[in-house]
Amino acid sequence: MNTSGNPHDQEFGSELTEGETKARKRPRPGERRLQILQILAEMLQNPRGERVTTAALAAKIGVSEAALYRHFASKAQMFEGLIAFIEQTVFGLINQINQKEEMGMAQVKGIVQMLLVFAEKNPGMVRVLLGDALLQEDDRLQERINQVLDRVEASLKQSLRIAQSQGKDGQTDIVSMQAALLMSFVIGRWHRFARSGFRKLPSEGIDVSLRILLAA
Repeated sequence: MNTSGNPHDQEFGSELTEGETKARKRPRPGERRLQILQILAEMLQNPRGERVTTAALAAKIGVSEAALYRHFASKAQMFEGLIAFIEQTVFGLINQINQKEEMGMAQVKGIVQMLLVFAEKNPGMVRVLLGDALLQEDDRLQERINQVLDRVEASLKQSLRIAQSQGKDGQTDIVSMQAALLMSFVIGRWHRFARSGFRKLPSEGIDVSLRILLAA
């Protein structure tokens, strides 16, 4: 995770300095697990969107498949590790934004921007968020990522309610629709990013887009 101080600049796997893992013959406890998740996330960045197998993952790391299963009981558990990183990072950043910004609309804009920049910094995670990487995997993984997205939408809804109470326009009946629209926009930008081979950045033109989306 990036610790540069920029709350939107969170990147998976940077806990290990470059070359640090290769320099040690025996990784510290828990370090191998992190390395496995980091390599899995990197393999998910393949623009062709091919399914990652445990055989390919083991070969990429330079260990046997049996070695993988000494750290994770199943491939599903590896994906659960990635989802846990997404959940911890995204909601940690949402909390930071909400603590920093008193105005509800500033919270909304900050959350949307964070979601888009997080995707740019972690392209492999986009395939997890969209469910593409979870096809043919355990059904509970898709259920869990759906729960994460529902929580994000609930956070947007809460900030929109704050904005309404601060006198934006008093139309409290449209808060749910606005939150759903914003999530649809974010997910659409994630799809565009993945479909372009991770070339079309999600945050492109974000200021103009938010003005249009929040004009009502």
